[in-house]
Amino acid sequence: MATPIPTSCDTVTVIAASTIGIEALDDPTADPALVVRMLGDIARANRWFGGTATVRAGLAQLLDDDDRGRTLTLFDVGTGAGDLPLDAICYAARRGITLRAIGLERIPAAAQLARRAGVVTMLGCAGALPLGAQRVDIVLVSQVAHHLDDAAIVRLFADCSRIARRGVIIADLRPSRWAELAFRLAGALLRLHPTSVTDGVTSLRRGFAPDRLRTLAERAHQHTLQISTRPFARILACWRTDR
Repeated sequence: MATPIPTSCDTVTVIAASTIGIEALDDPTADPALVVRMLGDIARANRWFGGTATVRAGLAQLLDDDDRGRTLTLFDVGTGAGDLPLDAICYAARRGITLRAIGLERIPAAAQLARRAGVVTMLGCAGALPLGAQRVDIVLVSQVAHHLDDAAIVRLFADCSRIARRGVIIADLRPSRWAELAFRLAGALLRLHPTSVTDGVTSLRRGFAPDRLRTLAERAHQHTLQISTRPFARILACWRTDR
């Protein structure tokens, strides 16, 4: 029997999706077998095409030299297969830091997958983060914000700041026609599921130019954030909540 998933609310909160295209993972009732296949493809894409490296770069900005020997908590919004928090745990361990990861997922099949991988995962939605003020040290939002419309993104960023003692990492994508073409070719070479390829292209089109991401963060009252572009059409925004 499968282990029950902790639930943050009786029903998954409905939040407004981006008006650019439609992705299979926009739907929390998506076919579980497809969800598992696509999340496996996303984890591979993270390893090969910069998603994992972008999260590490965010952690490097938020982890301090005097954290060695300490235990910190990471809350991963939209954890998917749990690959990014698991890598973050290993990254922090190499710096002498123990990182305790908690995931949040609104797709039941994804939440089960992350739990099987070893990430404690709650079933809930980015539109209603289930934690109180300053309950975790670091909040990670990787490749989730582009699924939402601008108003929902601003609410999410503000909510992340509310629950984070140390800081927030937003790791996402930048629009790029060259990256779209490259991902289509890579998808064929890596035998990614066709829906994974189609959704990956839509994700790139939904991505953030630096100015747009800065504007949305500033609407959420984050005025000291650092934004950087990364290889493979990635973008990173970080801000501290303890200063």
